[in-house]
Amino acid sequence: MDKNIKSGIANKAYRKFAIISVFAGIILLMESCAPTKPSYYFKTIQKDTTVTGMVNRDLESKISKGDLLKIVITSLSREEDAIYNVSPVAGSGSREGGFAVEQDGNIIVHKIGQVRAIGLTRKELAEELKKSLAPYLKDPVVTVQYINHKVTVMGEVERPAVINMQEEQISVLDALVLSGDVKKEARRDHIMVIREEGNEKKVKIINLEDHSIFSSPWYYLQPNDIVYVLPDEEKRQKAERRARFQSNFAVASASISLLVILIDRIFR
Repeated sequence: MDKNIKSGIANKAYRKFAIISVFAGIILLMESCAPTKPSYYFKTIQKDTTVTGMVNRDLESKISKGDLLKIVITSLSREEDAIYNVSPVAGSGSREGGFAVEQDGNIIVHKIGQVRAIGLTRKELAEELKKSLAPYLKDPVVTVQYINHKVTVMGEVERPAVINMQEEQISVLDALVLSGDVKKEARRDHIMVIREEGNEKKVKIINLEDHSIFSSPWYYLQPNDIVYVLPDEEKRQKAERRARFQSNFAVASASISLLVILIDRIFR
């Protein structure tokens, strides 16, 4: 075959490949740049705003059955302090280094015996222990902390986690930040909080795009709450379509390149 004819065939193949590649690239670019519904926190705030009706952050939770408490007792009688910081009853306080609130609502403390804990705040229990220890220790100081208070964050977050509540309360925003924040494909306007109350589980849908969340009783989480971040189906499906297109485009490009090479070698 004449060299000019071979060259012409090869050039046509290259041109077709170039046209197809450019066309596919344009489609991919259009798909990538297609507008999506914006999602961000507090979308309803468009100017300086004062939020009223805030939930009382200082509200202390009450001790309940099954709570595990870290009780630290110090005094001027330092040689005796250590024995008061561990429950004298096996299985009634030594778990995880804390004092367990038993089914009867009591904890057991060395020399004092049973101490009613259920229904008290941490500060109230500390005061009760301080009074009860006064005959045995000189100027006792008592601090009480929760060990097993936690919340669970799952769903469309960067790092699903079980978070220990270091403070008395933790907000839903704090919990999300500690979990690496929500993913791009998540819905900030439809976040589920699951709370156990007695024999019931209550489910609340909260909207973090609306600043009214600050005055919601669900803004601050309670022990054992579950925060579930739902996916944005529209964004997820679009991401899947884009991924499939990119994969197919890569395969098609490789196939066309191979075809062009074969044509070039055949007509060389």
